[in-house]
Amino acid sequence: MAGLSQLIYQTFIQRNAVFLTTIFASAFAFEIAFDTASNKIWDSINRGRQWKDIRHKYIKKDEEEE
Repeated sequence: MAGLSQLIYQTFIQRNAVFLTTIFASAFAFEIAFDTASNKIWDSINRGRQWKDIRHKYIKKDEEEE
């Protein structure tokens, strides 16, 4: 186990530029994953009540009136 922790330290933490790059890349990946998951949960809870779900009803009516 000590060898693994030393390998992680030497690879990611020992040099400041690599450490900061790892932190920023991880934060960016987490943000994308969190936003995607939040949007999927929101869409599943509000299915049928969003504009993207009911738009076809109003677009057809508007085109027929013209």
